[in-house]
Amino acid sequence: MSAPSKLVVYGAIAANLGIAVTKFLAAASTGSSAMLSEGIHSTVDAGNGMLLLVGIDRSQRAATAEHPFGHGKELYFWSLIVAVLIFGVGGGVSAYQGILHIIDPAPMGDPTWNYVVLAAAAVFEGASFAIALREFVKTKREPSLWDSFRASKDPTTFTVLAEDAAALVGLLVAALGVWLSDTFDSPAFDGAASIAIGLLLAGVAVLLIRESRSLLVGEGIRPSTAAAICELAGRHPRVRSVTRPLSMYLGPDEVLVVLDVEFEPDAGAEDIANAVRRIEADIRERFPVIKRIYIEGRSADRPRPG
Repeated sequence: MSAPSKLVVYGAIAANLGIAVTKFLAAASTGSSAMLSEGIHSTVDAGNGMLLLVGIDRSQRAATAEHPFGHGKELYFWSLIVAVLIFGVGGGVSAYQGILHIIDPAPMGDPTWNYVVLAAAAVFEGASFAIALREFVKTKREPSLWDSFRASKDPTTFTVLAEDAAALVGLLVAALGVWLSDTFDSPAFDGAASIAIGLLLAGVAVLLIRESRSLLVGEGIRPSTAAAICELAGRHPRVRSVTRPLSMYLGPDEVLVVLDVEFEPDAGAEDIANAVRRIEADIRERFPVIKRIYIEGRSADRPRPG
């Protein structure tokens, strides 16, 4: 994994640890359920960042006899664990805390410290979000950020980006809950804000689970990329037909592609071997992320294997 990806995670961990401590202190002094939920949220985010670092380190291990294609998918596994933790611990505990606060409301103390902590947290979360967004924009290949998010295969960046975006919205919800509770002297608003934060985290977690699951079970290249590969291979003389490639992401920056190419009947073994080398070079030049290419080249008069 590149240094920028680790920088994003390190920045998120540092910000979340500092913010979590201040949120818990504010929750203890004011009795705010929303602030307690926000403290839990930041603690979970910090722990998730550490798990992502574990995934990054494990994914960089060299290939072995048992794992001939390397350990790149370790990153997808740990990203899935992170998403489950966001859903269960972050979303579940926050919603539960809010329900308890509504059932058994406790009067809120002076909300001043809540506002101070939320403002400071917004600054740190905003800085972490800006770092993640800057690195994400550098690698985006789609016209819109949303399309680039969906197309990204680096779970470290899009997980931190989603977490920080949810954190900023959560801070706004928490501030609204504290203000409503103080203005109308009703702790129920604070509990409702805590539930809303839990639902927000659960929604983000479902999105991350969907993305991580797709990559973990063997997501391949996009149809447009597959079509471009077929077009590249079909340009070469003596090539009669090209089947749709089989592909799979082995890691954020490594793709496996298997291609079946049929050559003209009079193409000799040397002609096929030279063409296969040229096709591989053309694919790697156009799509550097495709690092493993296996081409089954044969003459049209030979039957397909199997």
